Amino acid sequence: MHNSLLRRAALILFSSVLLAACSSSVYHDVYPTLEDGRYDTEFPYRGCSRQLEEISETVHMLSSIAYYRTYTFDESERMLLANLTPDVLESRQDRSVYINSTASGTATVISYDGHNILLLTCAHIVDFEDTVLSYVVGRDRRVTPFLKSVAVKEKQTNYVAVLPEGGEMELLAMDKSADIALLSKHFVTEPPTRIRVFSYPPGKARDLEWGTFVYLFGYPSGYKMVTKGIISSPNKDRRGTFMVDAMFSRGFSGGIALAIRDGVPNFELVGMIKLVSAHSSYVLTPEKENGEIVYDPAVPYEGAVYVERKLEVESGITQAVPVESIREFIQSRAALLRSRGFSLVSFLKSE
Repeated sequence: MHNSLLRRAALILFSSVLLAACSSSVYHDVYPTLEDGRYDTEFPYRGCSRQLEEISETVHMLSSIAYYRTYTFDESERMLLANLTPDVLESRQDRSVYINSTASGTATVISYDGHNILLLTCAHIVDFEDTVLSYVVGRDRRVTPFLKSVAVKEKQTNYVAVLPEGGEMELLAMDKSADIALLSKHFVTEPPTRIRVFSYPPGKARDLEWGTFVYLFGYPSGYKMVTKGIISSPNKDRRGTFMVDAMFSRGFSGGIALAIRDGVPNFELVGMIKLVSAHSSYVLTPEKENGEIVYDPAVPYEGAVYVERKLEVESGITQAVPVESIREFIQSRAALLRSRGFSLVSFLKSE
């Protein structure tokens, strides 16, 4: 009896030691040491909801509208661009019409001192052509050199609705090729509500690796959202450009991408979402009429048929502007920014 009890006690002790060893091993496997100086490829091992909420308060929906006066020409006039003069347009003022073009995306507050605010976004959201030309299409369906219409931009507004004093922003600087823009506004009186500024440091997109974990903030379809993704094709052009697999929709352009270096809350800005991959195709559609029309698929359609260009988003394939390009852009405009009272120390200091 005594030996049996001893054996049972030894077995229990051995099992406890083995369980403790396994638990310790599992813990270290699941939560490895993060201090390796590299961006994390694992989902954060601790909660970061508070930090994500604070970051989300620096991100705002940006809307842009361009107003055009459009002049049309009869095909019989055979109007050439070389013959188009201000006098010709002036003579057609009474026959001109107004149209507008709109775009929306995301902008992030990167500087604010109580009276002056600066937001970072993508250039293509606020970049509208000064003049838009359309040409007559011949019977052979080839474009002719004769003008069909000319649309001249007369005004453009860029605004962030939640900001005080109307929220209209000035386009301060833009680089079309890099797809980066800065918007600013001067408040006549200091806003009574707090405006939060993005305060995490710029990182290095060139340090991103296959599978690096990132958080992304934006306004897809007008809704503020945070989502996650992993990096593919890091540094694919030797400038730090990368791709993300997160699911996006229209409105996410200009959203910021944050990586984590050695665990939460070590967030770093590594880029800005600029482009969701898509492809277009031409489809035949019924004639367009006012109101909602319901077509019976069981009844042959006999009305007019039109060609429509259809754009299909390729979800999960998204390109980003690397933070190195953002830093370079801001540094090249340092004098302008300082003249407006923006310091942006974190972007202007050398890496």
